[in-house]
Amino acid sequence: MHLTYDMRIGGTEMVIKNLIEGSDPTIFDMSIFCIETPIGPWGIEMQNTGVPITATTRKLGFDKSLIFAIRKHLKANNINIIHCHQYTPWVYGALAALGTKTKVIFTEHGRFYPDSSTWKRKLINPVLNLFTNHVTAISKATKQALIEFENIPAKAIEVIYNGITPLKFDAEKAKIFTKSLNIPENHMVLGTVARFDPIKNHTMMIKSFAKVLAQQPECTLLIVGDGEERNNIEQCIAVLGIEKNVILVGYEPKPAEHIAIMDIFLLSSLSEGTSMTLLEAMSIGKPCVVTNAGGNPEIIDNNYNGKVTPNNNVNMFGDAILELLIDSNKLAKFSKVASDTFNKKFIAQSMNKKYEKLYLKCN
Repeated sequence: MHLTYDMRIGGTEMVIKNLIEGSDPTIFDMSIFCIETPIGPWGIEMQNTGVPITATTRKLGFDKSLIFAIRKHLKANNINIIHCHQYTPWVYGALAALGTKTKVIFTEHGRFYPDSSTWKRKLINPVLNLFTNHVTAISKATKQALIEFENIPAKAIEVIYNGITPLKFDAEKAKIFTKSLNIPENHMVLGTVARFDPIKNHTMMIKSFAKVLAQQPECTLLIVGDGEERNNIEQCIAVLGIEKNVILVGYEPKPAEHIAIMDIFLLSSLSEGTSMTLLEAMSIGKPCVVTNAGGNPEIIDNNYNGKVTPNNNVNMFGDAILELLIDSNKLAKFSKVASDTFNKKFIAQSMNKKYEKLYLKCN
């Protein structure tokens, strides 16, 4: 049973979705328990395909009743393994499984920025770890954060990178889509897909793009997403006077066509675990420019399959973009190597096999 917050559209949820859809039904009988409601669009979609999903509404503060609800569910459904995704579900899941036959796996998917912890967590986490069969992190940077901020022993943590199914898109539809957005045929399209959250640092990207336009005016920045930072993003674009070269398309649940028309994929995050949209872009050979936040430099090897710049540095992020715009040979090389890297390390089957080994070890 996968224990998580909910099944909205996001990185953690995609991992759960891929693990369930890629599992062998003759070996694994998988279900989901959400500690928050509503369960979200992916939850509804998976329910409609027959995946059992249980959901409850967590109370504010430390909800003791949630522990008993999970515990009751584990026993009633004969759950062998509870796979807890992210820290809070781990705390509730590990406590619920105490004294039962259910084995516990905890996966940390990402960290807040700036990272922090509390003395209480540093005291309780080593104890919870004693009752946890396996701990995994989605990047080496995330593992280091668990060691430093959560006081979990390094030897207890295994790194398993996220894996996804390669994007599928129709090339002809992508051309039509480009025209529908009124992007000039001679423009290079730069773009990103990320929720409008301060941690994604869109304003840094936009400021870098303004500097790029000063030297390469035949460019369009395509931004897919929505969220609390929308007003700040729109204001930044307006202040820089680059409205004609920036397209905010809003939230898109399946942005394959959007990524397909990008010549360069951008990721300006202040913190990342393993970005799913970065992997999606690589799966179809998109050269990428990213910050050196979290797991980004573990995915993009600077000057090998993309460009990695210091975190929150407007000038260097812009310079990296310009370097690729000017050097078409390097752009083509990064495109091929990005695709090769994805197929070797980040395809869904690779991730699934590693988690399946953990599940079988728990048996």
